[in-house]
Amino acid sequence: MTETKSPDITIYGAYWCPDCRRSKQFLGEHQIPYNWVDIEQDKDGEAYVLKKNDGKRIIPTIEFADGSILVEPSNAELAAKLGLKTTASRHHYDLIVVGGGPAGLTAALYTAREGIETLVIERAALGGQAAATERLDNVPGFAEGVLGSEFASQLRKQAERFGVEMLQAQDVVRIHSHDNYHCVFTSDGSEYSASAVLITTGSRYKHLGAPGEDDFIGAGIHFCATCDGPFYKGMPVAVIGGGNSAAEESLFLVKFVEKVTLLVRGGKLAASQVIQEKTLNHPQIEVRFNTEVTKFTGAGSKLKAVEIKDRKTGASETIHPSGVFVFIGLTPNSSILEGTGVELNKWGFVQTGHDLVHDGRQIPAFNGREPVFLETSVPGIFAAGDVRQGSTKQVASATGEGATAALLIREYLKLV
Repeated sequence: MTETKSPDITIYGAYWCPDCRRSKQFLGEHQIPYNWVDIEQDKDGEAYVLKKNDGKRIIPTIEFADGSILVEPSNAELAAKLGLKTTASRHHYDLIVVGGGPAGLTAALYTAREGIETLVIERAALGGQAAATERLDNVPGFAEGVLGSEFASQLRKQAERFGVEMLQAQDVVRIHSHDNYHCVFTSDGSEYSASAVLITTGSRYKHLGAPGEDDFIGAGIHFCATCDGPFYKGMPVAVIGGGNSAAEESLFLVKFVEKVTLLVRGGKLAASQVIQEKTLNHPQIEVRFNTEVTKFTGAGSKLKAVEIKDRKTGASETIHPSGVFVFIGLTPNSSILEGTGVELNKWGFVQTGHDLVHDGRQIPAFNGREPVFLETSVPGIFAAGDVRQGSTKQVASATGEGATAALLIREYLKLV
């Protein structure tokens, strides 16, 4: 049996500290393990913080394997300390891929093999949501399934082998097009240009919107079981949602927690049949149908209780899970396209190809031609994966769209 290595990073902080939550979120997004010491509960930890900060109680105080310490670091300082590449080697590329999930990395390795100079910019961990998924069982070629982190790692290495340049921990804040150029601006003030841009920014888990939710995100309410599940070892937790994600993450959480209470708003699960059977028959999972969460409450900036209502009887009840994981659907990460001319549907997903002109209209910028399958309403800007209208939100289809986008971009670049 392989012995699990202890994390090399320790965060000293407290649940009420927003900068502590931000640092934990940053490490979680990059799949970097860490130890968490709550100095409100651990007096030795509090004494250590005071010692390292000349008697000052400053958090987060983050210690690394080499003994070095960062106090209240920015995300940029954390990225630099961890050796994440945040600045590109040049300013112009044939193609810039915004988003480093399965669609973006697949497209990048295809274009790089064609000799197309490609830059990938990713705000979090390369691999996207796939990297944060405990196990992928429906990706072709893996008979026994594959760990999400391993799948993401292999995809990244494959893209790097073909010369793809990658930036991590870097937010794209604006995209501007002029003539045949598309300019991408990042949060550190850098500007990069390309002849084509591929948007593969994916989607994120929706928030519930119940009173109190925002107050306890990272302090009892979470959206990533892989990232935060291990912190609830031997404790009861609740999962909110009724689809594949909620059921699959419940099955993952029972590896650590004492019990999962799955709160389903509807009268049945919407997960696949196999996942439904596993979930409904698991001795550590209690499924409560027709249940609506009405409020989150806590004390000391830490979640203590969840108020729920039976949607059939109207009866209210308060439960006390140690943590709550919310999986109720996805919102596209398309806000960076505001002002670009790229058209979105009413839910914020990017429209591409024939969907843009199905009513017979013509887009003047295309000079009489129709946008091709994964091309947006701006010539030379393409979209693939979960952010696109009509995508199936599956890893296999995301990689397929990435490959298709790469071939379409290859043909587009012959024209400019």
